[in-house]
Amino acid sequence: MTNIHSILADEADSLLGHRCEGIPKERLHVPGPDYLDRVVWHKNRKPGVLRNLAAIYGHGRLAGTGYLSILPVDQGVEHSAGASFAPNPDFFDPANIIELAIEGGCNAVASTLGVLNAVARDYAHKIPFILKINHNELLSYPNIYDQTLFASVEQAFDMGAAAVGATVYFGSPESRRQIQEVSEAFQHAHELGMATVLWAYLRNPAFKQDGIDYHVAADLTGQANHLAATIDADIIKQKQAETNGGYTALKFGKTHDKVYSELSSEHPVDLVRYQVACCYMGRTGMINSGGASGADDLHQAVRTAVINKRAGGMGMISGRKAFQKPMRDGVALLNAIQDVYLSKDITIA
Repeated sequence: MTNIHSILADEADSLLGHRCEGIPKERLHVPGPDYLDRVVWHKNRKPGVLRNLAAIYGHGRLAGTGYLSILPVDQGVEHSAGASFAPNPDFFDPANIIELAIEGGCNAVASTLGVLNAVARDYAHKIPFILKINHNELLSYPNIYDQTLFASVEQAFDMGAAAVGATVYFGSPESRRQIQEVSEAFQHAHELGMATVLWAYLRNPAFKQDGIDYHVAADLTGQANHLAATIDADIIKQKQAETNGGYTALKFGKTHDKVYSELSSEHPVDLVRYQVACCYMGRTGMINSGGASGADDLHQAVRTAVINKRAGGMGMISGRKAFQKPMRDGVALLNAIQDVYLSKDITIA
């Protein structure tokens, strides 16, 4: 097991000893082995959706815990194949992507139509697939920032995917169209018995002010989560909150003083607790992304996982930190993340 205290170093006491007072854990629908029966069962879901969610929650090292560790490899579309896979060219081959997810003990692998279709007959029965149906591609010149449908719900169903995934750039000029497209796609996926995962990202140049990036503000990302839950996502992927006060700094939208004075604080766990609260108090599970790869990957991944778990989140979806390394190192990083959720010493704050 990973030495979590040692990795957290000077932050260990603060992150592991904090207690959330503004939104206490008793108000949350927290992850656990009985999450499907205790929480999801109340939703308007067909048996096929419950079966596929059970397949996802029941796979990998975190099987039966109610937590999720997912490998996402769709970055080749937006970030370019070269930028994504040049650090480790083995991952130009879709089979190695799936092998990493399996060897790394993940609950599921999320990727593009092309990647998953290339090896579907070899792997669709060995690990749950999440087919990402829309993408932002940056080969168009000049670049535009929009989500375009690359695949259909029917194609996900035909390959045996357990779930479909999609992104909405909340806050962007195109977001209203994306919301409609994704809402309709998610409805169709549920009709066919598949689960749904929404990448609920913010995207607007105006969300950066005075050197602060409010794309990771708790209040704005929390509202993105609330909109994601509104269009009936089963799982929400969100960047972990690092600051707050987006509404007040940008002077737009509507908020309330208690969001900042009572329901959250500057503590990282409190910021993410507010994100979880906006997911219908945990009735929709929130997983945090692992961020870009760098020199401090192990520390950052474990830190993110600790904050997510203690805030009441449902897990991690970490891609570049894992697949831009040799296979053995990628597996070790994924296992370190999972060790956080397997540790009984790390509790919900």
